[in-house]
Amino acid sequence: MDEIVAYIIEFLLYGNKEAAKQVGYTADPTKWSRYKVCIQPNGHLGKDWVLPDLSLPILEQDIIYNTAFFISRAEELINSQRDEHGRFLAEHSLLGQGNRLMIPLIDEYSRVLMKALDLPLPQPKWETINLTHDIDILTQYRHLRGALGGIRRGHAKEVIAAWKNIYHDPAYTFEWLMEQDWQVVKQHPQTKMIYFVKHTPGKGYDYPQYNLRGKDFRHLAHYLTEHGALLGWHSSYYEQLSTSKLDGFSKLSTLNSKLNRCHFLNCSIDKMQALVAAGVTDDYTMGFADKAGFRLQTTRPVRWINPITFELTNLVLHPLTIMDCTLQNEQYMNLSEEEAFYYCQQLIDKVKQYNGELTLLWHNHIMQDHYHQTLYKEILRFITTA
Repeated sequence: MDEIVAYIIEFLLYGNKEAAKQVGYTADPTKWSRYKVCIQPNGHLGKDWVLPDLSLPILEQDIIYNTAFFISRAEELINSQRDEHGRFLAEHSLLGQGNRLMIPLIDEYSRVLMKALDLPLPQPKWETINLTHDIDILTQYRHLRGALGGIRRGHAKEVIAAWKNIYHDPAYTFEWLMEQDWQVVKQHPQTKMIYFVKHTPGKGYDYPQYNLRGKDFRHLAHYLTEHGALLGWHSSYYEQLSTSKLDGFSKLSTLNSKLNRCHFLNCSIDKMQALVAAGVTDDYTMGFADKAGFRLQTTRPVRWINPITFELTNLVLHPLTIMDCTLQNEQYMNLSEEEAFYYCQQLIDKVKQYNGELTLLWHNHIMQDHYHQTLYKEILRFITTA
């Protein structure tokens, strides 16, 4: 438990180890004089999780417990509500009320603690920008079921064109995406471009599967890596991760099995335990499917605390700031282009304000939709001019 407390204090202080020595976490008044700032425990850390009382002023809250609660996703242990995909949604969460997803509470804790220690606050900037793309569908028509479906819908000419030339397939938008993303890379060299690749049986919600040894994917993998992109693992909707699966995945191409995003953003505590056991080091799943915002209540990457074992793991959770379909889908936020852009601006500004990591998720196949193509270009333009 001491390791967790020490890690959280340093995290709140943006890694300042010397300043962390001036912060105590104890209810013993005889020890308070040892520290410049002392936080009194609420008595729950390491025991039974309870919901934080966010009605209290920050200075009266156990900000160590609250931070552990949110970054461990302990709320998902004590609340059994899930959607049809087994996902914990914003509507189930304490955070789904009001505008709480718009304000990274843990980063607010950092500001209060740093001010109490007379430390300068970090200058506003994006520490890292992650432009990420899940390759759920490599091509729309260059597989049998997709081609037959296109023909039935009256798109025979488009199907034939796609079979003749992959660049005519409507889902194959990778060159367009690369062109847009490189505008940000030029302006912000700390930007990472990450494509998450499926390697699943291709059934049910994992459909369609594409052949990672096939010509189409090998051509794409070469193109992406030649242009500076990373290729990570897009883990199955159904299957549990294992070390052997990741080893097999990493041998297929220039694929990085240490980077993961769960398909459908379906990342339960069980799956995170499996990620740790399989040796995954970085996960990019942590956003709510139904509402964009700060699921972890921080804009910064943070090591996951297992809420069952109270272990500080080596798995780094990268907060997912915005996902494309969250904004538009009727069952989620159902925003117009204009409304979505304004909402995204607010979140992006918050990440910059707290010196955080901005992570966007746009799917390649969705870029054939004018809404998302226009919105994505506008968001990237905003980032490069802000």
